[in-house]
Formats: sequence, structure tokens, C-alpha cells
Amino acid sequence: MSANDLPSAIDNLTPETIQSGFASLGYICDESIAMAIYLATQLNKPILVEGPPGVGKTELAKATASLLELSLIRLQCYEGLDEAKALYEWKYGKQLLYTQVLKDKLGDLLKGAHGLSESVTRLHEFGDIFYSEEFLEPRPLLQALKAEHGSVLLIDEIDKSDHEFESFLLEMLSDYQISVPEIGTIKAVSHPIVFLTSNNTRELSDALKRRCLHLYIPFPDIKLEQKIIQSRVPEASSNLQKQLVHFVHSLREMDLKKHPSISETIDWARALVLLHASALEPDLVKSTLNLLLKHEEDIATVKPELTSLLNKSRSAR
Repeated sequence: MSANDLPSAIDNLTPETIQSGFASLGYICDESIAMAIYLATQLNKPILVEGPPGVGKTELAKATASLLELSLIRLQCYEGLDEAKALYEWKYGKQLLYTQVLKDKLGDLLKGAHGLSESVTRLHEFGDIFYSEEFLEPRPLLQALKAEHGSVLLIDEIDKSDHEFESFLLEMLSDYQISVPEIGTIKAVSHPIVFLTSNNTRELSDALKRRCLHLYIPFPDIKLEQKIIQSRVPEASSNLQKQLVHFVHSLREMDLKKHPSISETIDWARALVLLHASALEPDLVKSTLNLLLKHEEDIATVKPELTSLLNKSRSAR
């Protein structure tokens, strides 16, 4: 398969099949997300997915890999991440072993050599093997380039990495290739589908954004989040689903240190089902509030407003 060949599953995609396919996998999205994925796969462009934490950016890459039956290769970014961790490392143990073998065979290698120049030439012929792909330990970026049948490459939380690493990625994102000084340029066997996610903790460079399609995922509206809960926690009653989604949306309107994410809403729904709840009750909400709010000061802010928040969620249509 050449670098420009795409799996037939990608050729047959439409925004509609993406949206329905995601739904069958439990990832409920709107038309804008499905369209962004469609364009990214057809235009062979990386996609930069931004939005607040917990809105499903990482899950989108996972759902795409599942939908297209491709392997998911994940690179988690952090401050200080460098190419040795992201791209490749040399197999130093194997190189050391090879050095010992070469030392033991040195006499045989130089046998019949005339003069220093010829001896050095022979050593160079064998020494170049030390820095060949045989001694290369691929990390996520190189794994994605070498994947024979394509892959989904998730570069997660790119905003946590340094500007230097962001610059390092530019060759990969524009040409689907990387340069290894000792070897040369390594091109993709099959272009990976690349997702970069960002929680907007810092501004990304224009050079990186220019190479990517952009998708912003906000918190879902009430209707979409009810569909998500219905898909992920179908055992919850419709009344409970409606009330808890409206309650969570009311929390997101408050001045809190951290607003509840979609995954936390799902966890809360599962906990309420486990506790045999069919509706939101004050004592039950109070005792499980820590599933939604992860900062004690946020819990302290919400508790005095609990009665009004519950009344609002019960009266919502």
C-alpha cells in the first residue's frame, strides 16, 4: 500500500455514515463533528480538536479508530516531551552487544586489508549498521508512519508540550514524514489519520494551526447530552436522565473552578442508577455531588443553591 492509498472504509465514508457509525459505538455527536471527520479523512489533513476538558476530544479519536477498524496510536504530551520519547530511540543494548561481536571478529574483518585507509573503510562499512533501522526503537510518531495499513495517531493535549516540540511536529503534520539524522527521511507507508487535542491552556502557533483542520467541541446542549446519557446509561429512567442533565447544565452556568465534564455526568448517572434513583432527591444529590465536582470549594458553593437547582431541574421541560 502506498502512502497515498486509503483504506476502502475511508473511501466510502459520508458525514451521515460517520454520525450513525459513531452512534452505534456509543459516541453521540452533532453534524459539525461528523463533517470535520469526513473532511479530515478525505483531504488527508490532521485535525486539531480544541475545547474544554471532558467534552470527548480523546474519545473522538478512539471512536474514529474503532469505526475504521484501525489501530490507535496515542502520544500523551507533557512539558519536556522530546523527540526521543515521541519519535524513536536507539536500541543501545543491542548496539552494545553488536559492538562486542564486532570486537571479537575484528581480526577476521581486517584480514587481508592493506594499510590504514583500507582498514578504516572496512570498519566504516560495518559501523554504519549501528545506525540503521534495525537498531531503531520506534515511538508513537514513527509507529504511525510505519503502520502498513494505516492508523489513527492521537497526539493528546498538545498544549501541554513545549513550543520546541510543537515546531518539531511541523514536518510530520505537513508531509507525513520525519527526518532521522543518521538515516535520512522516513516517509509514511500509509498516511495516518492524525488527531491533535488541546484544552486551550496556551496558544498554539499559527504554523501548527495552518497545517490542520480545526474543530472546536463545546459542552453539548441539553438535547444532545440527553442523547449521550440515553446511549451510555440506557437503564436510567427518562425522568432521571432529563433531571440530571438539566441539573448539570445549571452547574455549568455557575462560577465554579471546574465544571462537570460529559464523562463525569455519565459516571454520576451510573451511580444514581446503582443507588436505584428514579429522580433527583436532595439527600442523594448531596451525597453524590463529589462525582460531579472535584474541588471542595465548588461543592461548598453549590450546596447552598441545591434546593433552587433541584427545583429548576424538576420543572424543566
